[in-house]
Amino acid sequence: MAKDKKAAPQQHAEKKEKAIVSYESKALEAPVAKPKGERLAVAHVYSSKNDTIITLTDITGAETIAVGSGGMMVNTDSQEGGSYAAMQAAYKIASEAKEKGVTNINIEIRAPGGSGSKTPGSGAQAVVRVLARSGFKIRIEDVTPIPTDTIRRPGGKRGRRV
Repeated sequence: MAKDKKAAPQQHAEKKEKAIVSYESKALEAPVAKPKGERLAVAHVYSSKNDTIITLTDITGAETIAVGSGGMMVNTDSQEGGSYAAMQAAYKIASEAKEKGVTNINIEIRAPGGSGSKTPGSGAQAVVRVLARSGFKIRIEDVTPIPTDTIRRPGGKRGRRV
């Protein structure tokens, strides 16, 4: 007896190629659904000369909506604090915020402060520019910790010895 081999039906698996969509195009496109009222969020931006870190939370700060940093966007350590890396991180934040239906963003910019630099790095301005360009209503506030009395700088009584 010869076994009849059943011919397996050939399935033509159509390969659907994923279109690579950048965060920038997602952030700049108009929202698909009409948002239901205003939804507020707070963007905590820490910007030093070495890195820019953005955390988007709800208005109470208890629930994190999105996180992005300069180090997540570029491969070189020296470029983490630059404005390009901060812009790419902000585009990522903006696209995730639009998916959640956020309409208004309060931006809190923080520099290292204390005994460090009191001025934010170059990434802070880039973040504000991107979030404003993405169509959000924004409010900007500086929350850098500034000592009211005094603070000892690191290095001890005789300073840093080289």
